[in-house]
Amino acid sequence: MPIYLPEKTQTSADSLTPRQIVAELDKYVVGQAAAKRAVAIALRNRMRRQKLAPELAEEIAPKNILMIGPTGVGKTEIARRLARLAQSPFLKVEASKFTEVGYVGRDVESMVRDLVELGVEMVRAERLEEVHAKAAQNAEDRLLDLLLPPTRPAPDDDPLSARDPQQQTRERFREQLRAGRLDTRVVEIDVREKSFSSLEIVTGSSVEDVGMNLRDMLPGLFQGKDKKRKVKIPEAIEHLTQEEEQKLIDMDSVARAAVHRVEQAGIIFVDEIDKIAGREGAHGPDVSREGVQRDILPIVEGTTVNTKYGMVRTDHILFIAAGAFHVSKPSDLIPELQGRFPIRVELEALGRDEFVRILTEPRSSLVKQYIALMETEGITLTFTDDGIRRIADFAARVNERTENIGARRLHTVMEKLLDDISFEGPDLASKAVTIDDEYVTNMLADIVKNEDLSRYIL
Repeated sequence: MPIYLPEKTQTSADSLTPRQIVAELDKYVVGQAAAKRAVAIALRNRMRRQKLAPELAEEIAPKNILMIGPTGVGKTEIARRLARLAQSPFLKVEASKFTEVGYVGRDVESMVRDLVELGVEMVRAERLEEVHAKAAQNAEDRLLDLLLPPTRPAPDDDPLSARDPQQQTRERFREQLRAGRLDTRVVEIDVREKSFSSLEIVTGSSVEDVGMNLRDMLPGLFQGKDKKRKVKIPEAIEHLTQEEEQKLIDMDSVARAAVHRVEQAGIIFVDEIDKIAGREGAHGPDVSREGVQRDILPIVEGTTVNTKYGMVRTDHILFIAAGAFHVSKPSDLIPELQGRFPIRVELEALGRDEFVRILTEPRSSLVKQYIALMETEGITLTFTDDGIRRIADFAARVNERTENIGARRLHTVMEKLLDDISFEGPDLASKAVTIDDEYVTNMLADIVKNEDLSRYIL
């Protein structure tokens, strides 16, 4: 059974209504209607803003979203699928990474630099598709020049008469090359080796700034040297095609397009924001949490960040923050940061019924994944309805008795359930296995009953 993982919808994202956006998200995330509704409105408002006059559009800021809910209920997946749906640059960062800035943490502005890098790669990949056919043609011509170097006619010969036989020979070589009859031949090409410098600089600037400035000041230091290598025809074609693609792409144009796309359509998902929420009366390490919030605040409010591709404004980047808020609460965030997340949605904890749907409904559900994996070994897995309900029931019970990790519990339960089949799969005499209520109970009942075992194994 094939697994469908489409990255794009059949319809342009610009024409999707909020209801259609929610329908697309429903294909991958079960439940959480309030969160899907909020992100669908945010995405649609972004599309509406693009149709306004520039003066008015500049004044309309995105309405950032704060998702509140336990782990494993779909917060990250909703944001990630939304970004793929809109074909927007998307970055997931953890707020706790910034808690020790100056020691082992990262500069808060690095999230914007990382997003720009993703935007550049996205635009570059699109341009590569556009120029691939031309690059392949140029690479083929270069390879034919290596296989059949042009000959200089003698002084007494007519250049036109000498060109015809050579052109005919070249076309015969081209036909053989395309038919794969020359794949075993070896040619010598120039390959640029990557250079890794061991230069180390101690400075008060961030690591990102150091790398950015060094490459600008000393471009030759990071460029490799050309070296001749003997390779077979298929490898030579691949290498020459990549070289021609780089020649045909204007990286300055790519950088400008990427910066514009990040500024107008970028999405940053800030996870674990509850970990930097200070609590009243906190002392010691908790004091730094408010400092991290104040560092994040200007990025979310709208500022200009210096990147190696130019200055990037964050005024219209959509920020989606998420946290479990078990210990702290959203009101523990500093008021200025709270005000930058006007839309708050609470995600519901998942139970047995939701687990049944998660196992079966999404296009890339766990059941479909394991069926496809076992098919590669010639094993036909069949999950019965009662078997799926029993898996969901065990997962829900373990979540109740131990830590509630949401849908992630299904991964541990499924791995333990199919452990024997996965290990003995190639050697099984019977290649048809049915996962029913009895099979699931035999494999998992003892572990689930023993609370100590389930705590460590599931």
